[in-house]
Amino acid sequence: MTEIGQAYELGGMGFDAARDPAIDEISTEELIGDDPAVPYVPPEGEFHVDILTRLGEAFRWDDLEVQRAPFEGLLVTVVTPAMLHRMKKDTLRMKDRADAEDLRRKFKLGGD
Repeated sequence: MTEIGQAYELGGMGFDAARDPAIDEISTEELIGDDPAVPYVPPEGEFHVDILTRLGEAFRWDDLEVQRAPFEGLLVTVVTPAMLHRMKKDTLRMKDRADAEDLRRKFKLGGD
């Protein structure tokens, strides 16, 4: 699997936020609001992107394991699947824990 394949398999899903008028609907208030993750769901495709505006207490920006991945002619920075798993697996939200389990299975991650 390519690097971009490891990073949520974005390649080939037709994701182009620059051409999506809904991207302009993300407001400044959402970006600075109580929720540190602003979801963006492209009109086509089977995934969503969480735009992180800040981290909680468990992680710092310098702690994040990231990788650069080619996407639609750009290099984008994404956290690795293993990092996202670690970020989600011990949260209070059941949705995050379910996401972590899905990541663990999909990317064959250890239980760390």
